[in-house]
Amino acid sequence: MDFSHVELSPEDAAFRDELRAFLAEIVTEEVIRRDRKTGDNFDEGVHLALGAAGYLEREFRSEEDGGFSRVQRRIWALERRRAEVPWVTWGTTVMIAGSVARFASDEIRDDVLRGVFDGTVRMCLGYTEPEGGSDVATCKTRAVPDADGSSWIINGSKMFTTGAHNCQYVFLITNTDPDAPKHKSLTMFLVPLDTPGIEIQGIRTVDGDRTNIVYYSDVRVDDKYRLGEVNGGWTVVREPLDAEHGAVAVADDGLDDVAIMTHQATFMAHAADNVAALAGTRDVGGRLRVDDGSVAYRLGRSFARLEAALSTPSIFGRVALAQTMRDIAPDLMDIAGSVSALPIGADGGADDRSEYIYRFAPLVGIYGGTLEVFRNMIAQHVLGLGKPNYSPPRVQAS
Repeated sequence: MDFSHVELSPEDAAFRDELRAFLAEIVTEEVIRRDRKTGDNFDEGVHLALGAAGYLEREFRSEEDGGFSRVQRRIWALERRRAEVPWVTWGTTVMIAGSVARFASDEIRDDVLRGVFDGTVRMCLGYTEPEGGSDVATCKTRAVPDADGSSWIINGSKMFTTGAHNCQYVFLITNTDPDAPKHKSLTMFLVPLDTPGIEIQGIRTVDGDRTNIVYYSDVRVDDKYRLGEVNGGWTVVREPLDAEHGAVAVADDGLDDVAIMTHQATFMAHAADNVAALAGTRDVGGRLRVDDGSVAYRLGRSFARLEAALSTPSIFGRVALAQTMRDIAPDLMDIAGSVSALPIGADGGADDRSEYIYRFAPLVGIYGGTLEVFRNMIAQHVLGLGKPNYSPPRVQAS
């Protein structure tokens, strides 16, 4: 049975055509070139246009509340990937917006969400610390109340605050009780990034993307920006963390991505398609690379791994997609040959994706936590195994 084509209703087909034309108009070649050059994964003009057209608000809201229908939501996700819309900053913004809607005061919630919907307010994640690794609960950034409790003084630093230089707020995890157990010592704030004492420094990663380290030096934040209870931050941050980890229920209708990181895996699928096309094109001597048995085997193995990873659900898929990208990128580059060394977007590059995913793969295995962390989560929370023991082995007395 062929599942590759779905008949859309006239309304959904019209929505797809309208969206496709709109994205083609605003996501120009210049937008894509600029995004690759800066590594921002964000374009303000595109973002504001999406907000003005109502697409951002419709993604955030449920169908009952005026948002996309289930089929339209799927069309929206697929079409913006195909158009290569710079997307990371909206991904963090919409993730945080749910917590703002649930935990912020009426004043902050209404003001922030209004800006989120029209595109003028973007938000980033202030979790990881330079010495904290993937365990965000080991937070050392301190928030101390002032004498009358009306505001807080924050000191510390955060790593990998992607998009901070294009955002208005940071969803910041702080330690407000260093003597308490780590999951009961945390308080969340939505901190305006134009507050005095905040310094944003850019970092370019090996794949060319930009992230940031952010320093907080005696940053005074009004208590109205606190989200949830004091020392109750784990409750506030848990839902966005689960979403980032991919630990969410799979929709019964099958219209959602089966696992997080499918967006990033689209680049891997494009790379595999490009290399397959090259392998099936005759060279100047009239030969096909795919006629070589080793090439055919490695190409087939790469596609089998890719299809299996794209079909793996939930947190398992999060691991499978990242590991597959690491495993097949070298084979794809080797099959494509010297042309694969050209960077993404290079003129004359018949294959400009393999080299990119080769550099991108290590980072996909770090986003939201390392693959080792995810494998431990699967072992403990899915398979019911005990916590790993990292203590040195005991030496038997002779």
